[in-house]
Amino acid sequence: MSYPTLRMKFALAANDGGAWGDDPVADSATPVLRSTEIMLDGRIQPDMPALRNLSSRERKSTTLRVGDILVVKSSGSDAHLGKSGWVDERCAGMSFSNFIQRLRTSEEFSPRYIWYFMNCSAMKEQVRTLSSTTTGLQNLSGSLITEIEVPRPPLDEQHRIADFLDAETGRIDQLCAHRDKQIQLLEDTAYSRAFDAVRGVKEPGQRKDSGLDWLGDVPADWRLGAVSHYFEVELGKMLNQERVTGSHVRPYLRVANVQWDNVDLSELASMNFPPEEQARYRLKPGDLLVNEGGSWPGRAAIWRGEIPEMYYQKALHRIRPRGQELNRWLYYCLVVAERFRVFQVQGNTSTMTHLTREQLKPQRFPFPHPATQHRLVVELDRKAEHDLRVRRLLDEQLALLSERRRALITAAVTGQIDVTTARPQLPSQGGMSE
Repeated sequence: MSYPTLRMKFALAANDGGAWGDDPVADSATPVLRSTEIMLDGRIQPDMPALRNLSSRERKSTTLRVGDILVVKSSGSDAHLGKSGWVDERCAGMSFSNFIQRLRTSEEFSPRYIWYFMNCSAMKEQVRTLSSTTTGLQNLSGSLITEIEVPRPPLDEQHRIADFLDAETGRIDQLCAHRDKQIQLLEDTAYSRAFDAVRGVKEPGQRKDSGLDWLGDVPADWRLGAVSHYFEVELGKMLNQERVTGSHVRPYLRVANVQWDNVDLSELASMNFPPEEQARYRLKPGDLLVNEGGSWPGRAAIWRGEIPEMYYQKALHRIRPRGQELNRWLYYCLVVAERFRVFQVQGNTSTMTHLTREQLKPQRFPFPHPATQHRLVVELDRKAEHDLRVRRLLDEQLALLSERRRALITAAVTGQIDVTTARPQLPSQGGMSE
C-alpha cells in the first residue's frame, strides 16, 4: 500500500521562526529551547534551556504548546539538520530559538503522524536534497520545509499509525534505556575501580591521611607530591595563520583529538614545524596529553605513536616523567580527580574553561613505589580492555535499535506495512534480549 502525497505547506496551520532576544535580566528571563535540546530520536530534553530576555512580542509569537513540532533548520552536521522534536507538557510555555522552525498541523493532519514522518528516512532524504550550504552550515528555511512531500493517508489511518508507532517505538526505547543504564553502570564501576586503586584500598599495612579532601587516606609508605616534582609539563606550539604553511608542514594534535584514554586521529590539522622546533614539540610514544582548554579541560590520553611523526598544539599539555614514575599512573589519578571535579572546585567555577600549566603543575597526587604503580596500572588496564569490549557491544546494539526504530517509522508512515495487522519483532540475537 502507498499513500498519495502533498507538499508540507498544505499540512500546516502555522510555520514560524523562533527568537533569541538579548542576554537575560534576572526578573524577565524566558526559557528558550535550542537545537541541542532536540535529540536525534525526536525527543526534547528541556531540563537546561537557555535563559534569554525576549520582548513581549517575541514571547507571544514563540510560546510553545503541546503538539508543536520543532525542526532544526541550521547545522554543520548532516545528522542534526532537520531534527524534529515533539513538544510535550514539559516544554509547553517555553520559547524556541531562531535556529529552529515551529510547525503546527492543520485539522486534516495528526500532529503525531507528522512528527513521526519528520523522523523517518524518507524525510531525511528530502532534507539532504533541499538543504543549501552557506559558510559550512547546512540550512533549511521555513519555505524549504513547506516543499517537503508528505504522505497523506486518511486522518483515522494517521491516528492508527501514530498509535502503532507509540507502542512499538516505546518498546524499542525501553531497550535503549536499559542499554544506556548498562553503559552508565560500566562507567561508574570503572571510576570506582580507579578510585580504589589510586588510594590503595587493597594495599596491606598502615594508612595515613593524604591531606587531600577528595582522596582520603592512603597507604603510609606512599608519597604525596606535586605533578611538577615527578613530571615535566610542557605546552605545545601556538597556532597562527602564518604557521599553517611552510616547508616543514607536519600533523599535530588539538584538544578535539584528545578524548578520554583515546587519541582520535580521524581529523588531523597541520602546521609548519621547522627543524629547530621539532625536538621541542615532537611527541614520543608514552607521552601523556592533557587538555589545557576547550570543551573538557583535564581530559587525558596516552600517545601510543600510531603515526611516527606527530606534534602538538598549545592547548595541550605534554607530560613526561622525570624519573621512574609512570605516565599511566598519573593518567588514572587525573581520571579520578576529574570525576571529583577537583580542578573546578579549586577554580571556584562550574564551567572551567582552562587548566593552565600553572594550575596543573602544583596538583598533588599519591605516588606508590614504581613497581606498585606498574602492578596496579596493569590490573586497571586489563579490566579497562574488558570494559571496552563490552562497551563496543552495547554501542553496536544501540545502533541496531536506532536503525530498527527509524526503519519501522519509515515503513509505517509511508504505507509499506499495514499497521492494523503488523506485528514487528524486535531483534533478539547477539545479546539483545532482556
